[in-house]
Amino acid sequence: MRPPPPLRWVTDLALPPRCPGCGVIVEADHRFCVACWSSLHLLGPPWCAACHRPFAFDRGEGAVCAECLATPPRHAGIRAAVAYGDVARTLALRLKYGGRTGHAETAARLMRRLIPETADLLVPVPLHRWRLWQRGFNQAALIARALSRATGLPVDLDALRRRRATPLLRGLGARARAEAVRGAFAIAPARRHSLAGQAIILVDDVYTSGATSDACTRLLLGAGAASVTILCWARVLGEGDNN
Repeated sequence: MRPPPPLRWVTDLALPPRCPGCGVIVEADHRFCVACWSSLHLLGPPWCAACHRPFAFDRGEGAVCAECLATPPRHAGIRAAVAYGDVARTLALRLKYGGRTGHAETAARLMRRLIPETADLLVPVPLHRWRLWQRGFNQAALIARALSRATGLPVDLDALRRRRATPLLRGLGARARAEAVRGAFAIAPARRHSLAGQAIILVDDVYTSGATSDACTRLLLGAGAASVTILCWARVLGEGDNN
């Protein structure tokens, strides 16, 4: 939280706001410098109506990508603020491993525009208790809280729980990722009734293969959720996507 205006110049002089991407001094908190902002690839239409993978050109209303035509997804879309690149990766890593928890607010500011008007509830992807103890926080929960403050949507930090720790998924193929998270998540029994009929926004920091979010989506829908939309800071795009 920033201090009141009369004291702000003092803190800005001692601890000036810095760009989340490169660390240079910027005019206000949660702002990128011109160079880093210019390098971000903001995501939005035109995109696949099912998974929100970006299209290189407008294919018309309701157009669906080949992958979703072949295998319709369970979720109601994957909405990411930016494509995963150098600056997006830096913010995510500094938040997740560098303890820069203020970056959750930065991410949320760019993510909030993508929340559907029909959304009812924010649910973050959970961390296992041991990893939460080691890190001290769940980055997805920090982002979800920031989104809740900005939008007024309720957030349920305990709807999902991680039953067991999973190995780091970085570097694993899609099949290995899916196997690694099999049975790793569960719905908190006390929360099951509150999920029924809700349009849920599943919040995470980075979307890579979808193994984690798919496992969570399956559980939330099984608990009676009306829909699950995945919302994240950055999405890893393949070579065939609109980069």
